[in-house]
Amino acid sequence: MGMRLLLVVTGLALVGVPTTDPRRDFLTRAELSPRDSALHALNRLAYGPRPGEVDRVAALGVMHWIDQQLAPSRLPDRVLAGRERGFAILSHDADALSQVFTNARRERRRESKDGMAPAADAIGQLLQVVGQVQQLAVVRAVLSERQLQEVLTDFWFNHFNVYFAKGAARVLMPVYIEHTIRPHALGRFENLLLATAQSPAMMFYLDNWESVATGARAGARGPNENYARELLELHTLGVDGGYTQRDVMEVARVFTGWSIARPAQSGRFQFNEWAHDAEEKVVRGVRFPAGRGQDEGIRLLKLLANDPATMRHVSRRLCARLVSDQPPDGCVNAAVAAWRRSGGDITAVVRAIVRSPDFWSAQAVRGKIKTPLEFVVSAVRAVGGEPDTTVELAEVVGSLGQPLYLEPSPEGYPESQEEWVNSGALLHRMNAAAALAAGRLPGVTVSLDGVLAAGKEPDTLIHAVDTRLLGGILTPESRAVLRGQLDAVRNPVAARALAVGLALGGPEFQRQ
Repeated sequence: MGMRLLLVVTGLALVGVPTTDPRRDFLTRAELSPRDSALHALNRLAYGPRPGEVDRVAALGVMHWIDQQLAPSRLPDRVLAGRERGFAILSHDADALSQVFTNARRERRRESKDGMAPAADAIGQLLQVVGQVQQLAVVRAVLSERQLQEVLTDFWFNHFNVYFAKGAARVLMPVYIEHTIRPHALGRFENLLLATAQSPAMMFYLDNWESVATGARAGARGPNENYARELLELHTLGVDGGYTQRDVMEVARVFTGWSIARPAQSGRFQFNEWAHDAEEKVVRGVRFPAGRGQDEGIRLLKLLANDPATMRHVSRRLCARLVSDQPPDGCVNAAVAAWRRSGGDITAVVRAIVRSPDFWSAQAVRGKIKTPLEFVVSAVRAVGGEPDTTVELAEVVGSLGQPLYLEPSPEGYPESQEEWVNSGALLHRMNAAAALAAGRLPGVTVSLDGVLAAGKEPDTLIHAVDTRLLGGILTPESRAVLRGQLDAVRNPVAARALAVGLALGGPEFQRQ
């Protein structure tokens, strides 16, 4: 099977994924049809369509569907709500999670000291926390009716990245996702920025929880600059945002004392007055008078959230996610203008992006390569798959190069296609697609009977797969390869699985 798939991959020209798209020429000459528009919106503002969803969105009207997605609290999500009940992690509060971490750490110390094997229950509980958080993200992406909220939750987590595997972050992460990122995904950027700044997960990851003023206590090393640097470079102004190393040092002084209630895994923010540098600071020419305590940090975050450099930097990143790896100026300008008008309302900014002509341009349609998460979720959605509550489907995403919440760098996972496209990675995608179509991909149940019937002759089968799974974008070259592979298969059920697997693993499906 491995050699056969390698030959198929080569035949489909998967190596490198073609940077040109035969449909681009058509799209430059004609308006997008309602169906084309629906498919584009579902690929870019959602994790791809489920069976029949393109037609439903086209009939509803794509802009009406987008307006619904921009108001997720009004959208019923009963199927997902039922599935979420299988995730015990959602019922654990910060104290319960703290106890999980404490027990696991105690057992590991005992192992180190006495040479005893750690208690399986304690370590297992900690691993279950990690696995459940990862699988829950995949299940939500597959099943939620509030697709744009899921896309933006992933975007904002990546923007404010925290590394899951760093110490207490393993148990601080659930609260970070559920109470810091998700509720603010379509709210005001200022509120999201403040929530992340006061998040114990962020404070622990970037070491600010131990940042104290010089001389605040014996042996104090002074302010820690990690959070200050990432706040300016990544979260707000951007690397070209007009700040200096001196500004980084002053921002670090502003956030001395912003910490976590002990123990570190408690999950509660705490401002320690004794650890705060109470003297005057100057950040980018703005004076912060002495003696203002925690309020000066809040004031600084508000200033940064509404700075023109922040508007442009974050708008560009949003456009890179929703429009193009190299976003056009028109899209970015529209987003910045909406930011100014709305005071940083994310819903207004996203609405401006999707109403920009750049979002619907020939260059944008099918102009991005799917990340491993986007590929796995869109493939499962395409065949109407039902993920379970084990960690197995999340592990498939990890095996393709994107282990969820495990990117060590504060920059998060990359957005550009060059980071995800290579022959080895794409062969693994083809293998995963073949396993999914055959019902052998771990963590998901699939019945292709709900997608298309078996028993069709090869050309009819290829046409059905192209229409129902790919939106009619299969190239003549890919059709020829599929036809050649199907000629040798006599069993109609096996032929259907092969056609679906090759289509999902092929070059056309890698684009969104």
